[in-house]
Amino acid sequence: MSLEVEDRPSVEPIKQLKRQDSLYGDAEKVSSAKYHGSEGSWSRLLQLAFQSVGIIYGDVGTSPLYAISSTFPDGIKNRDDLLGVLSLILYTLILIPMVKYVFIVLYADDHGDGGTFALYSLISRHAKIRLIPNQQAEDAMVSNYGIEAPSRQLRRAQWLKQKLESSMAAKISLFTITILGTSMVMGDGTLTPAISVLSAVSGIREKVPSLTETQVVWISVPILFALFSVQRYGTDKVGYSFAPIITVWFVLIAGIGIYNLVVHEIGVLRAFNPMYIVDYFRRNGKEGWISLGGVILCVTGTEGMYADLSHFSIQAIQISFNTVLFPSVALCYMGQAAYLRKFPENVADTFFRSIPAPMFWPTFITAILSAIIASQAMLSGAFAILSKALSLGCFPSVQVIHTSKSHEGQVYIPEVNFLMGLASIIVTITFRTTTEIGNAYGICVVTVFSITTHLTTIVMLLIWRKKFIFVFLFYVVFGSIELIYLSSILTKFAQGGYLPFCFSLVLMALMMAWHYVHVNKYWYELDHIVPADEVTALLKKHDVRRIPGVGLLYSDLVQGIPPVFPRLVQKIPSVHSVFLFMSIKHLPIPHVVPVERFLFRQVGPREHRMFRCVARYGYCDMLEESGLFKGFLMERLKMFIQDEAAFETNSTTGDSQTCSEGSACPIVPSGQSGNINSDLVEKEKQLIDAETERGVVYLMGEANVVAGPNSSLVKKIVVDYVYAFLRNNLTEGEKALSIPKDELLKVGITYDI
Repeated sequence: MSLEVEDRPSVEPIKQLKRQDSLYGDAEKVSSAKYHGSEGSWSRLLQLAFQSVGIIYGDVGTSPLYAISSTFPDGIKNRDDLLGVLSLILYTLILIPMVKYVFIVLYADDHGDGGTFALYSLISRHAKIRLIPNQQAEDAMVSNYGIEAPSRQLRRAQWLKQKLESSMAAKISLFTITILGTSMVMGDGTLTPAISVLSAVSGIREKVPSLTETQVVWISVPILFALFSVQRYGTDKVGYSFAPIITVWFVLIAGIGIYNLVVHEIGVLRAFNPMYIVDYFRRNGKEGWISLGGVILCVTGTEGMYADLSHFSIQAIQISFNTVLFPSVALCYMGQAAYLRKFPENVADTFFRSIPAPMFWPTFITAILSAIIASQAMLSGAFAILSKALSLGCFPSVQVIHTSKSHEGQVYIPEVNFLMGLASIIVTITFRTTTEIGNAYGICVVTVFSITTHLTTIVMLLIWRKKFIFVFLFYVVFGSIELIYLSSILTKFAQGGYLPFCFSLVLMALMMAWHYVHVNKYWYELDHIVPADEVTALLKKHDVRRIPGVGLLYSDLVQGIPPVFPRLVQKIPSVHSVFLFMSIKHLPIPHVVPVERFLFRQVGPREHRMFRCVARYGYCDMLEESGLFKGFLMERLKMFIQDEAAFETNSTTGDSQTCSEGSACPIVPSGQSGNINSDLVEKEKQLIDAETERGVVYLMGEANVVAGPNSSLVKKIVVDYVYAFLRNNLTEGEKALSIPKDELLKVGITYDI
């Protein structure tokens, strides 16, 4: 049914509760959870380092397939240019992946979780920058929250915190660059399979010269189709068998590099002298600057080290990068440069032409497998980041399938997988060559680098509180490098560079439209809540009868009675014997331990058996299956009732104490309180068990949000068309919450915002 919400005057702010929730004691006893691989023996650390090779280095490890050919799209004009480009590649690998990420950015983790979204969440815990006002004082008591207010002596951190919290422009800017980073990562997930598979398959033309470019494209398409089809099985099903394959790949490219150095020209090792970079730009000028768009492709996939941090540890990634990835990739590039010093005409197919004949087929097969692995891991990372973005309320509640029971963070989103797979195949068929796809890919890579630099700078100032000179050097050095690369890649905007911009702008527009309406919808509900002390009068007014069972009414509000409730009892004047106002809330931390999951409040007098419950999750937590959730919820509710009774028993004074939303704790004579409370608690717990056996009904408000009559044309388009389209085609709230259809009741309601 569709119900129109009547205008209600804004209610007064909800009073601050005078006592802590029932989980307060538990929260103090629970130690902080450790992330995967956070500690352990050296053998465990080396095992994680080995596994990280297969999971996070596939993308950057396959960059030698296309980086140099993309740097010289028009051929090599001067053989000394090879030394300049090799020097650029080596120092780009050293500065960005090694110095910036491995030794600095990896430490900006959010309880072991990394990535753009983790940085935003880390900042939002130390400064109130989120646009939805659902923060609660109890959130900071969660053991993993780990917040430490900036010291008063450190004026800079305090000043920055105040500026971020008081400036709406700063909040919107941080949110915008966060979803821009998410959009660019989604672009990475679309382009990585296209460029990796196409570049690997094109190697077959070395042995079958009669194959045309079109035929290579059509060989790549079924591989891409298969890649996206098996994504539903998740990285962990095959991911931890990836390490041996990628390790073989690194051994092969390192060996081929050494072979080319010895056979062709070992003198290219002098490219470690950065003066060759100066000579290169002096000799080529603007063309040298434009070629940086190809050089940057040598570090594609670097962000994956940070985004996949939750699966490993900082030390494991540092070991694997410095002992496996960097030496292998550097040797490969040096070998390619040595080969091209003698055969500059083969620059378009450098990698496969530089392979010794006996090693061609093993390398070719391993290259295809490595390209598939790199693509699959990147897709898994893109899904994980998008699933985290759901907790910001900036994307519809699509179904997120967790593909692994043993490894957290491995998720699959069917609708998004289909759209990304379709886009990747279209890109492959349309662009046909790795050069133009590389132009698009480079923009995604550099934009994400720049966003990470800006957010990490804020973390250094606000949370780490490093000396200003160190923060300044970090921002200026890496910000300048990334700006130079970005300015270069933008010159190829018309040659494929426009693709990620268009893709990201569309995705950003959809995400911002959804978040805009989501925030306004929350504020509307907040302005039209029913105070808890009016519940009794509301039930009497509509002569509401209590029916058997347990009712769970879901809403986004974390306190107060949502406006859908009075409309519900007006049309259907009945409420279940045990009734809970449920809210699913995502905290800006990766995980919330189960014992701290629920916050309860009693609503109205005890005999109403009505409660407010907030179920808190981290942005990496998966929601429990319906049966498990229901059982855990009822157990925690009984514990809450017992804790409330214990609190009343310990209150020996005659003063009234506020222990629920708008209701006073009854005053019981201290001599009788123990027995009375014990009997009441047992009866209440038995009643909850009995009503649970009779059935649980999930009630969800199906809000039809429309723009108000005085809204602007842009707002009407955003609310009435864009948001409505996304809600009607992508929203699957009941699936996201794992609610059985036969236990679900939707209540229609219209909001004019």
